[in-house]
Amino acid sequence: MKDFFDTWKFRILIAVAVFLVGVMAYAGANGRLTAAPQEILSVAAAPFQKAAALLSGGASSLWEKYTRIDDIIAENEQLNKENAELRQQMVDYDRIKAENEAYKALTNIQAQRPEMNYVSSFVIGRDPLDEFWGFTLDKGTLDGVAVNDTIVSDEGYLLGMVTEADLTSCKVMTILHPSFNAAGVVSRTRDNGIITGSSEYAAEGYCLLTNLSRSTLTEKNDQVITTGLGGVFPADVLVGVVQELVPEASGKSTMAVIKPGADPRTVKHVFIITES
Repeated sequence: MKDFFDTWKFRILIAVAVFLVGVMAYAGANGRLTAAPQEILSVAAAPFQKAAALLSGGASSLWEKYTRIDDIIAENEQLNKENAELRQQMVDYDRIKAENEAYKALTNIQAQRPEMNYVSSFVIGRDPLDEFWGFTLDKGTLDGVAVNDTIVSDEGYLLGMVTEADLTSCKVMTILHPSFNAAGVVSRTRDNGIITGSSEYAAEGYCLLTNLSRSTLTEKNDQVITTGLGGVFPADVLVGVVQELVPEASGKSTMAVIKPGADPRTVKHVFIITES
């Protein structure tokens, strides 16, 4: 029995008894002795009540979030739809803006050559393996485009010619390609030659005017235009300016290195000169 009085259980019992006696004494001194058991229970139950309130609030919040999942999903779907519509509007705006700029360019170019028929067209593709910078346009035979039609820039500079045409698109060989050939002339000296491309100069965006006489008076910055000879290309289409004169390998003639007025490597919009 003596061992029991030395245990921690006995000490706890004494502490509880002292606590209860203290509460009873306090209640008696304040005239609240009859309410003491209720107050004791209230104090003891308070932590449990708080825990229950927290659990109840958390469960209520969780249920509210769960019941709003459908609303949130619907809101997200609506936002995604509105974003898609806005993106499409931006695409349409960019297209209309580009077309308006093209029409302004068309007004200028038609004022210079009113006898020609022009089809506005955008570059929609390039072959990364084509070292001569050929490209594909978004106009085809349905728009009156045909093989051998002339391609010019917004400012009217020669860019190339149509080599393939289907219903809604066409492929262009640029003036940088060695297979390109057009009769050309130096406007100041009237020296005639052949406008063509070269693998040696294509990377720089330059083309050539070959078969000039060795005694040519052509100089740097002279303007080169088409002659219309052969009937493929219209006459007096601007090509570019002479950068330098180089003797041809045969030694019998000279060629002029030309910087085109419009760069076929970077052009995004063009005009196709058509028959009708």
